[in-house]
Amino acid sequence: MSSADKGSSKENLKLKLKSKKECDSCVEPVVHKYGANKLCVTDKVGFPTLGNKSPLDLVLHSGEGYIPLWEKGATLRWKFDKESLKYFKNPDEIKGYIRALLGEALLKWGDASPVRFNENPNVWDFKIRVEPTENCSVVGCTLARAFFPNPGRNELVLYPTMFEQSRKEQVDTMIHELGHIFGLRHFFADVKEKAWPSVIYGEHKPFSIMNYGEKSELTEADKNDLKNLYKLAWAGELTEIDDAQIKFVKPCHETILLETMPYECSHG
Repeated sequence: MSSADKGSSKENLKLKLKSKKECDSCVEPVVHKYGANKLCVTDKVGFPTLGNKSPLDLVLHSGEGYIPLWEKGATLRWKFDKESLKYFKNPDEIKGYIRALLGEALLKWGDASPVRFNENPNVWDFKIRVEPTENCSVVGCTLARAFFPNPGRNELVLYPTMFEQSRKEQVDTMIHELGHIFGLRHFFADVKEKAWPSVIYGEHKPFSIMNYGEKSELTEADKNDLKNLYKLAWAGELTEIDDAQIKFVKPCHETILLETMPYECSHG
């Protein structure tokens, strides 16, 4: 449309943002709120009830019609996104800090972690990208975004706002995002939502690292449920949950090691 056409039409549209209070409900289908102004966009928000099911359960991702879990013995190879670090004056310091943060979060999960992690800049399954700008709305600012188990190449995205939080909150955020990578959805995720389906496994108290705000704390129940889930699934004693089949996936690098380089995996 030409400028003349614009001038002859109605006055330009003025976008009118809702207030923070008005947006508390409109944001629910797309983000998870850690606290008053902290968001996770890996998964949709959950809801207070799950039909006739107990809310004291571990929520699993089944977005493809099945429950994707990592195969036994899987190692996720990762690297830093060098392009994203070009925006910062201290890339080496940032990398060292994130390595320590990731290591601390993995130590918290302990032997419940179903996969190993190995930094490998050449053959990788996911990259860690550090955004130079905040991702904020009237509702709050996104801290991080991860991915669910899949055979493609993925990203763990960290936003500046995350590094403004206390050290504990940064570690908790990383623990939370690792939960997604292990296959966990947000606590209380709505099983009726076809675009974001989930199923329930295990029982624990409502204090969960996949929960909201002050209740977003890693518990022994979280770790025990996750560890038991993978143990039974790998042993073939658990093949489906609520009619959703469990499907094991390989990391991207395991799929392409038998192929000729260069290679390309599908994106998650």
